[in-house]
Amino acid sequence: MENNKNKYKNHQNINKQLKLYYICKENPGMIFWNANGLIIINNIKKFLKKIFKKYNYIEVSTPILMNKNIWTKSGHWKNYKKSMFHTHINKKTLCIKPMNCPGHIFIYKQKITSYKRLPIKISEFGICHRNEKSGSLYGLLRTRTFTQDDAHIFCTTSQITKEILNCIKLTFKIYNKFNFKNIKIHFSTRPPKYIGNKKKWIKTEKKIIKILKKNNINYSLKIGKGAFYGPKIEFILKDSLNRKWQCGTIQLDLYLTKKLNAYYINKNNKKKNPVLIHRAILGSLERFVGILIEEYNGWIPLWLTPIQIVIINISEKYIKYCKKIFKKLKKHNIRILSDFKNKKVNFKIRQYTLQKVPYMILCGNKEMMTNTINIRNTQKETSKNVNINYLINKIKKKTKQYI
Repeated sequence: MENNKNKYKNHQNINKQLKLYYICKENPGMIFWNANGLIIINNIKKFLKKIFKKYNYIEVSTPILMNKNIWTKSGHWKNYKKSMFHTHINKKTLCIKPMNCPGHIFIYKQKITSYKRLPIKISEFGICHRNEKSGSLYGLLRTRTFTQDDAHIFCTTSQITKEILNCIKLTFKIYNKFNFKNIKIHFSTRPPKYIGNKKKWIKTEKKIIKILKKNNINYSLKIGKGAFYGPKIEFILKDSLNRKWQCGTIQLDLYLTKKLNAYYINKNNKKKNPVLIHRAILGSLERFVGILIEEYNGWIPLWLTPIQIVIINISEKYIKYCKKIFKKLKKHNIRILSDFKNKKVNFKIRQYTLQKVPYMILCGNKEMMTNTINIRNTQKETSKNVNINYLINKIKKKTKQYI
């Protein structure tokens, strides 16, 4: 039975106050993001895009539906068929993508690539669907549809070490920004069902282990838990309820580009298949938001939270002054809500405390006469007769490193 601590930190219970998302009985495992929830998702994307751009990723978008023939060639149909949704149009079978890799390979193939242009890094916030069992579905943490911060790095064999190390460093950097410190690494080896040559697999696994050891990265070995096309590094986050969640993955793939006929021209002017590194950092954005909600007990970091400030009037005669403050904050792109309803101030304070709003501005006669504001923060601390610019600068300072 769920204890009280777990009950109150459960993201599904917290969502009853925050109203970030909705799941209906007719669509189990499918998330309907409300406006406030979408603000969180969009700000996470904005933050990641800013970082990915610095690392020379090219952002793309690929179709949700793709012909079954593509998935047959890639090996997904044989190895992943049970987890894939599919439909029929004009006597052709189309699959709803469970992952983005084939689509990224088709984008790579649009032009002939020289070895001098490698590595090429293609990223996408791709919407994927997987036919998870009904019994395993759980709020945001286990869904059938999810948005993945996915990327694929096309490189030469000599670039593998550098690119995998870059992915590891980038993953830790991003987790740090969300204040996740308790991160475990798993390295998963060749599964019972795999494609390619066994000796090549062993050589590839040794290469990754060498990278991890050389850079003093502690890891647990997971025998037989790799993807069917290659070994993988997994990043496991431990949440505030002491549960472990796989979020980030780095997978080294020596076969998929060959199966889908992707190549580059090497220095001897011959065609060669590039190595493919599959990389996701947060993994499912839905799952990550669920973990965040529980980690912070609903007090989502200021840069992400849907409503940063609510402004409350002490009585009706101060509404005009409150509106003036509201307009000034709005000009600075601060996410602000006003509540001028004819209700008791203590009722409003309790309401927005339950909704986890970081700052409340209260304005009465003294504030109006001195052109100041009264601020109440998440710790229930009050700052009286504060200049509005102080709060604007404080919020900007706390958010500018992210978005």
